[in-house]
Amino acid sequence: MAGTAHPTVPAAEQAAADQARTDAVEAALAKLDLDTKTRLLAGQDMWSLPALPEIGLASVVMSDGPIGVRGVRWTADDPSVALPSPTALAATWDPELARRAGRLLAQEARRKGVHVLLAPTVNLHRTPLGGRHFECYSEDPYLTGLIGTGYVRGVQEGGVGTTVKHFVGNDAETDRFTVDNAIAPRPLRELYLAPFEAIVENAHPWGVMTAYNKVNGTTMTEHRYLVNEVLRGEWGFDGVNVSDWMAARSTTGDLAGGLDVAMPGPQTVYGPALAAAVRAGEADEAEVDTAVRNVLRLAARVGALEGAPPVVAEPPAALDGEALARELAARSFVLVRNEGEALPLTPGGTVALLGAAARDARVLGGGSATVFPARVVSPLDGLAAALPDGALTFAVGADPSDELAPADQGFELRAVCRDAAGNLLGEGSLPSGQVQWIGDDLPAGVSYATLADVEVTGTFVPRESGEHAFGTRGLGAFTLTVDGTELWDGVQLMGDEADPFEAFFGAPSERARLHLTAGVPVEVSLRHQAPDLSEVPLKALMFSLLHLGPRQDPDALIAEAVAAARAADTAVVVVATTERVESEGFDRTDLRLPGRQDDLVRAVAAANPNTVVVVNAGSPVELPWREEVAAVLLSWFPGQEGGAALADVLLGDAEPGGRLPTTWPVALADAPVTEAVPTEGRLEYAEGLFIGYRAWDRTGTAPAYSFGHGLGYTTWAYESLEVTATTARVRIRNTGGRPGREVVQLYAAPVGDPVARPARWLAAFAGVEAGPGESAEVEIPLPARTFEIWDEEAYAWTRIPGAYEIQAARSLADTRLTARIDVA
Repeated sequence: MAGTAHPTVPAAEQAAADQARTDAVEAALAKLDLDTKTRLLAGQDMWSLPALPEIGLASVVMSDGPIGVRGVRWTADDPSVALPSPTALAATWDPELARRAGRLLAQEARRKGVHVLLAPTVNLHRTPLGGRHFECYSEDPYLTGLIGTGYVRGVQEGGVGTTVKHFVGNDAETDRFTVDNAIAPRPLRELYLAPFEAIVENAHPWGVMTAYNKVNGTTMTEHRYLVNEVLRGEWGFDGVNVSDWMAARSTTGDLAGGLDVAMPGPQTVYGPALAAAVRAGEADEAEVDTAVRNVLRLAARVGALEGAPPVVAEPPAALDGEALARELAARSFVLVRNEGEALPLTPGGTVALLGAAARDARVLGGGSATVFPARVVSPLDGLAAALPDGALTFAVGADPSDELAPADQGFELRAVCRDAAGNLLGEGSLPSGQVQWIGDDLPAGVSYATLADVEVTGTFVPRESGEHAFGTRGLGAFTLTVDGTELWDGVQLMGDEADPFEAFFGAPSERARLHLTAGVPVEVSLRHQAPDLSEVPLKALMFSLLHLGPRQDPDALIAEAVAAARAADTAVVVVATTERVESEGFDRTDLRLPGRQDDLVRAVAAANPNTVVVVNAGSPVELPWREEVAAVLLSWFPGQEGGAALADVLLGDAEPGGRLPTTWPVALADAPVTEAVPTEGRLEYAEGLFIGYRAWDRTGTAPAYSFGHGLGYTTWAYESLEVTATTARVRIRNTGGRPGREVVQLYAAPVGDPVARPARWLAAFAGVEAGPGESAEVEIPLPARTFEIWDEEAYAWTRIPGAYEIQAARSLADTRLTARIDVA
């Protein structure tokens, strides 16, 4: 019953602690009757498992991640540190930095009373259309596995469990609850299972979350082969297997399939239904005991079971969340173009900062990964603080969205709850205008049984004069009143959405417009008739008051930005996606930037040749103007300190340290894999092994920016490469005028190939630092798996002997040195 190895604890002491936890688990299990055991597997509410005081078991609390720890309340009243998106973390190509991020999140989890983080997400970027790719790491399984390993180690070194997700094949959002992903055994092993396998082997996660989807005809929560035979049997995973929320659908099928916990509770396929199945002879109580043992082992590891020493008795030294978020963001930014050394900016120059996203930054993706930071540093905030007075001007230029968004800037709101007679039950503040109450997350004094009416009410002070639009999102009956005028009274019904995230976070509904004056406060009210949730297994109340400021002439906005750009030494344009483009619950239909942002960039570039574009997107977008501008910097979703990190990078106080974790196409039409929509419920992974750069290599089409690409602020010479079948030694020199960090990438390419492999694949990498003129040498192990394939006939990993070329490269498209080896 080993936990994650603790670097400061002697092996003998760890073994004794492991045995003590095992003894405590067995003693606790022996005291439980069937009904109590099955109740433990059902969860007690949205986020926790039931406490069992009779055996010294405290309630184990889970919370969504992966860039922050939300806790059990989905509200801005309970703020969380917000780190950059997982794509940004992968762009650092630094597992140790991921480990530090994990330690910070463990620190956050402990602060919020959370025992288990529902993260990391290690599904692959199979197609650029995946709507949730910002929450995953990469198109490459090896890079994904290493970053995920660092993350899991860091979290668990803080004494908090992880659930590596979504096991397996949740690589798109379309019909994710029902889709049957048809994946042949070899790509399943070499691509999609590989990150999970690496993390289980190298980080020993305490949990895994099984996905909604099917794989090859079997729902993942019931997938006995992949869970019991592969995950637990071949790999030796000894943690808890928790379902994705509402994924468990079969009492006997899920138990036989190796599912330990069906969430959320208490109304699930486990609990009384499972106890009845055992008594009827339809389920095996020994399998119930196995599941309970896994849950108790998790509780022992996190310190929730009396008599069991937690794996981490003393958490690591505290980390500064804001400082780490800022460092991580700068380290993740990828400089993909820098003509004439446009960056870093020349000291003393003037800057025109353009784009609505520069003022109202998007720092994270949409969906269950959402957290609410105590502060957000926008690009405008960051540059205004860093530049001298008079050096910075700002213009909106173009807004990425003309849709209504949750009431935020200028609003001061609270939620007032009443019963059917109109009596006040309770109230709570509502900083974002969104009511998101799930499970028991209700204001004090409020219950679903007595709640009849919720009113979002408060004041709004407009930033601009003109016609303001107001609206709603959510289902049910609403009454909207602004400045004493009832603007709309009606009912919103469920549409064609198959995914609840689409219903609650999808298209907004505009209800009315009203002319308001800047600086003049008005009263606002949105009353919502609470639905009857008495028979609903997952009780939740989710709706939003929406707003959009005055719509301005887009041509006039661009003209204003052009004038500002023409008057400045440098124009910095921030372009972005929106929550309607990248979010959980739906996939993308194109890769275009929304709104008039492309027009804005082209107009500004024509007015100022020294134009820098910052791309605020979690995954690839088309950049049709990329060769018309001086520099392009990818900032991903940069977390709460993104604006401060951007100022650091633009002004040269920090190097943009990122390298691309996924290929960026010129246009969607060039992407080798674009199918994310099932046909009659089935999605064929017909491309087999050829996703990401493996597929780009085969097609011969040049992308906009290749896997591994990133320029930094210095230059590098690769001086020597020595290779054996187990290691590569690379010597490089910093030939530029600034210190820097290089990511040395090693690709393996078979010379002649009898087993139909990609032309090459990432074998290993390492980060190397050196000052101007300095050289550095690094020895990089070559994993044995580099030269193996999954042999479908032998049902085993098989080493493929022969000649291989090992390429030392700055990116897939920039090979610097090669060496040939013969592998026996």
